[in-house]
Amino acid sequence: MAHSRDIRIRIKSVKKTAQITRAMQLVAASKMRRAQDQALRGRPYAELMAKGLAVLSPRVRSFQHTFLVKRTVEHRGVLLISSDKGLCGSLNSILFRRAVDIEPSARFVAIGRKGAQFLKGSKHELLAEFRVGDQGTFVAIRPVVEFLIKAFEQGRIDTVEVLYPHFINTLMQKPVLTPLLPLDGLKAFLEASASSSDRQPAAEDDREMLFEPSPERILDELLPLYIKMHIFQSVLEAKASEHSARMVAMKSATDNANELIDTLTLDYNKMRQAAITQEILEISSAGLAV
Repeated sequence: MAHSRDIRIRIKSVKKTAQITRAMQLVAASKMRRAQDQALRGRPYAELMAKGLAVLSPRVRSFQHTFLVKRTVEHRGVLLISSDKGLCGSLNSILFRRAVDIEPSARFVAIGRKGAQFLKGSKHELLAEFRVGDQGTFVAIRPVVEFLIKAFEQGRIDTVEVLYPHFINTLMQKPVLTPLLPLDGLKAFLEASASSSDRQPAAEDDREMLFEPSPERILDELLPLYIKMHIFQSVLEAKASEHSARMVAMKSATDNANELIDTLTLDYNKMRQAAITQEILEISSAGLAV
């Protein structure tokens, strides 16, 4: 009966594991719904800002902004957005495989502990790492944006690109590398913003409009705001992807644990039945011998 005792111990252990994964699944599902709602609500706002740029673009053709000046690229700047915790399936590993393909001269800024750990063990240079928490509020994103803009203006990096898991649905997330800075003219800027949100570029508006104080002043304020909003939206997409992937992974782990419990229970019952049958045979044989 030593073997049957081992099976009982294993069944008890797997049941405890299933309880833990089930609890983690419920927590991830709760966070997932909130993160998905935030990500989906943020998309129309980014689209509206792009439409505003589309209206301004034909009216400020001679305007030059730091974000629009093309330069020689020596060091690409990449913002890698990953999760702080694991247990979210292959979400981070697929994202990191995309980061490996980027040339070694690139300089990275990481949001998320997993991404920072990966970059520290790779050939890429890590300029800074940040934590934004599960909520990913705009206040938490602001230091990241300020650091990237300052590094770009100082020439430490010659581009700003965002690598993050784009949320498609609960079962599907896709790693996306979006070029953000610099943009060779407003047309490229609008095309980049349109491709990142899977929508058509906004059409130009030919109506006469009056801008106060001036189109240049508005554009000077709108461009940095859009950069901040784009990074903020990318973080929301990454959070929705993370919690969705973790919920699916924990549900799969719970289902596998329950299947293993059923298999072990069946084996235990077969072993117990065989032992009882053997005891009956031994008693019968003893009775016949007497």
